[in-house]
This record gives sequence, C-alpha cells and structure tokens, in this order.
Amino acid sequence: MGTTKEDLRAPRKRGRTPKQRARWGTISRQQVVDAATRVVRAGGYEQMTIRSLAGELGVSPMSLYRYVRGKDDILDEVVDTLLNEMWRPQAREDEWRAWITEAADRLRELLVSQPAALHVYLAHPVVSASALTRMDAIMRVLREAGLSEATARRAYGAIHTYTIGFAALEASRRRDARIQHDADVLARQLAAFTTPQRFVEGLGYLLEGISSRSARETREQGPRSTASASKTSR
Repeated sequence: MGTTKEDLRAPRKRGRTPKQRARWGTISRQQVVDAATRVVRAGGYEQMTIRSLAGELGVSPMSLYRYVRGKDDILDEVVDTLLNEMWRPQAREDEWRAWITEAADRLRELLVSQPAALHVYLAHPVVSASALTRMDAIMRVLREAGLSEATARRAYGAIHTYTIGFAALEASRRRDARIQHDADVLARQLAAFTTPQRFVEGLGYLLEGISSRSARETREQGPRSTASASKTSR
C-alpha cells in the first residue's frame, strides 16, 4: 500500500511520552532536595546536574535557581539529611570510648560510601543542623568523661580531622583497584592501613591519649577544689 497525504500529516508515535512540564511555582526547595537525595542514594552524584534535576521535576533548569544557588547548595542539604539518618551511636553515652568510636566510625562509613558526602566535607567546614547536633553530642560526652571545655574542643578537633582524613584516603584506595593486585608487597601493606579495622585501631590510640588527659585533669582539679573549699570555709 502507498503512503497517503493523511499519513504524512499524522503525528508520528514515539517510544515514550515526554514528561509534562510542571506549572510555574508548583515545586519547592524541599522537592528539589528530595529529588537530589534520591539521585545521590542511587549512586548518581557525579552525573547529577541542575539540568538533570530539572528534568526529573518537570521544570526548566533556570526555574530551579529560584530555590537553590547551585549543585553545591543542594548537596549541602542532601548530606545533612544523610548524616541525620545515620550518625547516632547505639552504644551508651556513659561508655564514652565505645560511644565516640561508633560516632566516628559512622561518619567514616558515610564519607566512604557516599562520594557526595566526602565532597562536601572536603570542600568546606560543615555546619549544618545535623553536623552541629552531632558535634554538641560528642562535646557533651567528652565533658562528661572528665575533660574541660577547652580540652574537649581540642579532642573533638583531633577525632574529627582524623576521621575525615582517613575516610578520604580509604575512599581513594577503594577506587584504585590496581593496588589490590600490586606485585609490590610494601604497596599492599600500606594499602591495608586504610581499612575500617585499621580506622578503629588508630582511633583507639587517640582515645587512649584523651583518656590519659582526662585522668590528669581530674587529678589536677582535685587539689584546686580542696583549696577553694578551704578558703571558702574561713
């Protein structure tokens, strides 16, 4: 059969129908963050763009800039969501070394498993709501373990930077599969330093030092407290 004029004028059917564009003003910042969170969870952080998020939401790319400043702005909030879900330890706070170890290890796992989180933590100091809640909790546990406010802050800084630095190296080693088959024995031995077990072991050395400092501060505070009480009673 031949092709008729009516056939030529009829619209061709496509394999899929494009998403209908959302009406102006029908999305929110939270919807943008939720869409980005889904992409990050699925492992698509590197490929995620403002354009791809706009397509997912059925809006024009430029319209997203009413709600977010850019990809990094979105990622900050996505990472805050992911951190909030997993940072809290199961250990009891009065078992402070176990609690601190678990809190640090949970952050390490987030940074290694989610490239978006590592990107955010390496890009700038993270002061999101979940990060500040986590920091306050760790500081409280350190103070209750006997550290002064100033020492607790220094201890937190040491633990925090150790965790981020270790996670960055561990993530890099995981990506470089060649190390696993390296003929150089020393190279394999050095690569073995960046495992979750080694992280906990290294953190133990830090906590041992913190524990010693806590005991020393407690001893030093004892005589001062006795002297103060003596002066007060006169």
